[in-house]
Amino acid sequence: MVYCLFGFSVGIYQNSADNKEGVIISTQDFRVNETIRVPEVRVIDDKGNNVGVIPIKEALQLARDADLDLVEVSPNADPPVCRVMDFGKFLYERTKKEKEARKTQTKIEVKEIRLRPKTNEHHRSFKTRDARRWLEDGMKVRVTVRFRGREITYPELALEDLKEIAEELSDIAAIEQLPAMEGRVMSMVLAPNIKKVVRKKTESSSAAVNTAKNSKNSKKSSLPKEMPEEEIDSDDIEADEEEDDEIVSDTDLE
Repeated sequence: MVYCLFGFSVGIYQNSADNKEGVIISTQDFRVNETIRVPEVRVIDDKGNNVGVIPIKEALQLARDADLDLVEVSPNADPPVCRVMDFGKFLYERTKKEKEARKTQTKIEVKEIRLRPKTNEHHRSFKTRDARRWLEDGMKVRVTVRFRGREITYPELALEDLKEIAEELSDIAAIEQLPAMEGRVMSMVLAPNIKKVVRKKTESSSAAVNTAKNSKNSKKSSLPKEMPEEEIDSDDIEADEEEDDEIVSDTDLE
């Protein structure tokens, strides 16, 4: 509920989980109750029925009888349109809808890599690899070079480093903010190129599939071949049979 004191609307103090200290929600967007300064208004009651055009005093009394607020929802109409409602509940629902709308929005996270003019190429390669991974995940990357002491007298060194990083990542990213000096820091922002990132991932996945197929085929080719069966000569079989007959006859004689 919104209570009015000496003709001025008082805001609602809301204490939510994400706002621990609480804030005052302004009611300047709407004129409520005694802040409505027109002789007549068109009223819609709390059940959605059109009451019609009535004096402002009757409209206020109608809202008081329902223990609700009279809210001006269409000030540019002639006469203005007012609705009988729970203004606190209305503000709460509107805030909730705005939060849900913000959740559905795509949030692009900005990561940062920090360098120095004296950063060697080996260390810079690790930073660039991190930047590539973030860009492939759809994040923006801010590359900063911080100067110390007399290093600021050589900004061309930092500019050269930033250009090399941008060229190295040009296959998946584009420069969103050109290199610029801010105090003792030179920075630039790289944004992912979605089309290039998708094409890069597709190529890498197809290459991985081809590698797996090739390794499988190589394993098959490395297996030993089956040994051919030995050909049995019929003469050998007859010779073996004759030897068996001789052994049998000798046994009978004994």
